[in-house]
Amino acid sequence: MWQRIQTVFLAIVIISLVAAIFFPIWYFQDASGKMYELYALHYTVIENGVRTTTYFPYSITAVLLIAGATLAFIAVRKFTDRMAQIKMGALNSLIIAGAMCAGVYFGTSMIKTFQGGRYGFGLWLPAVAVVCNWAAIRFIKKDEKLVRDSDRLR
Repeated sequence: MWQRIQTVFLAIVIISLVAAIFFPIWYFQDASGKMYELYALHYTVIENGVRTTTYFPYSITAVLLIAGATLAFIAVRKFTDRMAQIKMGALNSLIIAGAMCAGVYFGTSMIKTFQGGRYGFGLWLPAVAVVCNWAAIRFIKKDEKLVRDSDRLR
């Protein structure tokens, strides 16, 4: 299972999606020292050491990230059924793209609201996951072609 390169790519997908939950998508500190942070799971305002957290609707991004990581884990376990892996990979690309769109939407709305701020590492990790997911699908298709060609020769 681990000797196949697509398994390594799927493991990178899982790690990057889980890590994206814990890194900020957007953050901003105003002149008074008030800190605003948007994570995949919540939006937090820190003022004088007091945290105020809002979960809805921002947690939609985290739900999609967890769904993508779970689907990638299931695809790793289905290493004997390459066609199912390809289908799960295509579905996973859509789920990760949805998580990226949600993160960009919420981050951009925060930038418009506060007239500034910076995108964090949590916005870019799903992009790494999409690229690795595409690479995994490519190598799975290559394995499937190799198996079909060898079956044809028998």
